[in-house]
Amino acid sequence: MEPPSKLRSQPTRDRILAAAKRIFALEGFERTTVRAVAAKAQCNSALVIRYYGSKEGLFAAAATFDLELPNLTGVPAEAIGERLVGHFLDRWERHMNDNELVTLLRTSVNHEGARRRMYEIFETQLCITVAQISGGKTAPARAAFIASHLLGLGLTRYVLKFPAAVALEKRGIVTNVGRTVQAYLIEPISGHTSPKR
Repeated sequence: MEPPSKLRSQPTRDRILAAAKRIFALEGFERTTVRAVAAKAQCNSALVIRYYGSKEGLFAAAATFDLELPNLTGVPAEAIGERLVGHFLDRWERHMNDNELVTLLRTSVNHEGARRRMYEIFETQLCITVAQISGGKTAPARAAFIASHLLGLGLTRYVLKFPAAVALEKRGIVTNVGRTVQAYLIEPISGHTSPKR
């Protein structure tokens, strides 16, 4: 059972975390301040530090992200690539105003904690799914190829907002990128090694 003090503080913790997710998504890591998060959460800045230690600690707590990868066991083998790409597009586009994955992608370019969190998300979620389809030995390399495409797509379409990338029809993205992801899942690959952190 949680101690009474923890139970009493939980609503405040939850407000701080919700405020942090919103502000990090809008402002990025560098421009977000503890003071702004505290103001949004209607509490004192000291409470933010008390519960989360620092802005870095707050970011680590806020930057949780579930890719919500679908169960692919019943999907025909030749359709898995398109299914994954379609799922990622849906996941990117859901709640775009407070999308934690967009925040992580923006921030991970120049912040080590965000880079590490992004790596953990894809290692623990995408790599496991790929291993179930393709086997464990080549899964890290296959997942890396897939992530390079999906994160590149996310960067150009949702973060940098290149006009040509934004203008792409969803069905065309699913078909074309799905074809490439499908190849990464099932075709032989060479040159894969164990990943280094």
